Amino acid sequence: MKKHLPQILKENFGVSEEEFNKIKSIKIEKGGDFGEIFVQKKLITEMQFLEALSIQYDIPLWPDIPVDCIADDFTKRVPIQFLKKYVMVPLKGGKAVMSDNLPQPETRNSQDDPDISGGIIAVNNPLYFQPVDDLSRILGAGDYKLVLSTKNAILSAINISYDFSRDSAEQLVQDMEENGSMIINEIEDTADLLDDISDAPIIKLVNHILTQSIKARASDIHIEPYQDSFKVRYRVDGILYNLLAPPKWIQAALISRIKVMAKMNIAEKRLPQDGRFEVKIGDQDIDVRVSTIPISFGERVVLRLLNKSGSLLNLSDIGLVSDRLKQLEELIESPNGIILVTGPTGSGKTTTLYAILSSINKPDINIMTIEDPVEYQIKGISQIQVNPKISLTFARGLRSIVRQDPDVILVGEIRDRETSEIAVQSALTGHLVFSTLHTNDSAGAITRLVDIGVEPFLISSSVLAVVAQRLIRVLCSDCKEKYTPDDIALKSLGIDPDRIRGKTVYKARGCPNCFNTGYRGRIAIFEIMVMNSRLKSLILKAYDANQIKNEALGMDMITLRDDGIEKVLKGLTTIEEVLRVTQ
Repeated sequence: MKKHLPQILKENFGVSEEEFNKIKSIKIEKGGDFGEIFVQKKLITEMQFLEALSIQYDIPLWPDIPVDCIADDFTKRVPIQFLKKYVMVPLKGGKAVMSDNLPQPETRNSQDDPDISGGIIAVNNPLYFQPVDDLSRILGAGDYKLVLSTKNAILSAINISYDFSRDSAEQLVQDMEENGSMIINEIEDTADLLDDISDAPIIKLVNHILTQSIKARASDIHIEPYQDSFKVRYRVDGILYNLLAPPKWIQAALISRIKVMAKMNIAEKRLPQDGRFEVKIGDQDIDVRVSTIPISFGERVVLRLLNKSGSLLNLSDIGLVSDRLKQLEELIESPNGIILVTGPTGSGKTTTLYAILSSINKPDINIMTIEDPVEYQIKGISQIQVNPKISLTFARGLRSIVRQDPDVILVGEIRDRETSEIAVQSALTGHLVFSTLHTNDSAGAITRLVDIGVEPFLISSSVLAVVAQRLIRVLCSDCKEKYTPDDIALKSLGIDPDRIRGKTVYKARGCPNCFNTGYRGRIAIFEIMVMNSRLKSLILKAYDANQIKNEALGMDMITLRDDGIEKVLKGLTTIEEVLRVTQ
């Protein structure tokens, strides 16, 4: 005799009748999915609820959906939103994909032959009879088999199906070349450009460029027009790679589409413009900042991709070894003073500062920031976005922050005399101030402050330390190769051959997992110059960067290159990579 759900849950998972009735009351009162309410109340897991449904309805349970069962032949007929709404996905049918380890699915409307051409439909809720029948009708499958699976497994299969079905960028461009006149008519219709779900090839191409770049972990996309061609490139781990070279006539439409997405003026092509938009790919939220400038052969566009779903790094994750990590942790516990982080654009300064703020973020401290732009929202910290259009500059914002009783202040960048003077005065009046400067090394930061107009005696009184940093690419763990470097390579990096005896040195090779670059991801190298009494005395007499650096080296400061050498000897990176970023 067929058992009812309350009986199955009680016998198999210990859910009492009282608990079942309580969940039933919540569903009647507030609505929602029965199984999800059980899981939210932590009475049973999703898998246990699916096991109960499997027993009740005699439908096989697949905890995972095998990759070879995932089909993509339905994606042009079935909207992805429909499948995600009802959490179901059609899979390949036939005996070929039936795993011996998986239970055979129940056949709806089937004949005696178990090999049903209609395929399999994986569902999370077997009570969605009508949507399942609608899906079967759309697919033209009179017969289908049902299986139960977890929500995550089904959503993952949906994403993979639609991902596999997308045309390659080259195929999209080829189709556009074959249908040039028709596409020009589509491009001239503004409605098509504004419609995200349009089938217009230009919209598909822009979406594909964004998708491919995000998958490759790119930080920027460059669209560069030339006299008779234009190029699309993306920057991965600090290096630019070619992505696509479409025909010249696509240029104007591609750039117009991006400008529409960023809410920019598509008619204005003579002045630089800035804009932004957000896209969601799978479970990733991407903030895209768009910048255009007019050049000789059209508009050059750069898109900065910022993954807002990525979690903030801890101080221990950014590349500091134990002794320098301890040194920095002591510095950021100081009650007042300025700590500067220096390096060129894209060297990871903001990530380091966010890691520092996260480590000191406590309920008893008031932390305020002024940034351009605010890249990550940190809970418990008040963050101000610079807005030059309404005269909200670093200096004006910083002046207001000081009146908000802060303990810690982050100034995104010290750019001018006014900002630097307010930052110094804040440090001298009991605030801990963090900021960035664009200089090549730690000693250069002192010279830069003097150039801006800060008095040397104020620098020696307020600056606690200068942290210089660079980002170096990390070797791909799947394909890195051991080798013995020659003396010339060692000499160029300043390594004594005796120092590498007994150590393993690697070189980059390249594999599909790292896009054949030999590297995957980046880590920072650091140079921390702590301002002690000797350095402060020197700054009062002379502020030449070379003299300051020589004095710091005399006090055993570890340089960027020395830190890079340590990471080479640890097998994290290559000699060539350290030379590239520290020359």
